[in-house]
Amino acid sequence: MSACLTRIALAATACALAMPASAQTVARKDLSVDGAVIIATTAMADCKAKGWPVSTTVVGRNGEVLVQLRGDGTGPHTMQNSYLKAFTSRTFRIPSGEMEKRLKDNPQMGAQYLTGFTTGRGALPIKIGDEVVGAAGASGAPGGEKDEACIQTGLDKVKDQLK
Repeated sequence: MSACLTRIALAATACALAMPASAQTVARKDLSVDGAVIIATTAMADCKAKGWPVSTTVVGRNGEVLVQLRGDGTGPHTMQNSYLKAFTSRTFRIPSGEMEKRLKDNPQMGAQYLTGFTTGRGALPIKIGDEVVGAAGASGAPGGEKDEACIQTGLDKVKDQLK
């Protein structure tokens, strides 16, 4: 009798394991391309109005480029540099310039060996609520703090959309 019960229990277990698991989904908000364009163009216009030609890059949740603009009269390195700043900011969910302090505090930090990493200031994370959904970076102004200020102007332009 116990052998029969054991077989039934094993059969029931096998059937339970063979049944499909219920699907799990993730609901999230992402930065739209329209928002990315506004951030990039507003930041670029703000820097240009101050006499600083810059290139801007906005990356999405996965660090992918949503918008990249090369400013008139910018150096060839500004496109890549604006991307590296934005990618670093998105990856670590902090302003890109904070990486310099982190590296000084921990010279053995493994992040310094990652591809696409920079300690250059000039990018800020883009948040919807408390969730980082992207980042924007600029390069070309005379100092990363100026790049960052222009990016902040771009973020301020869309702050009502980032709720």
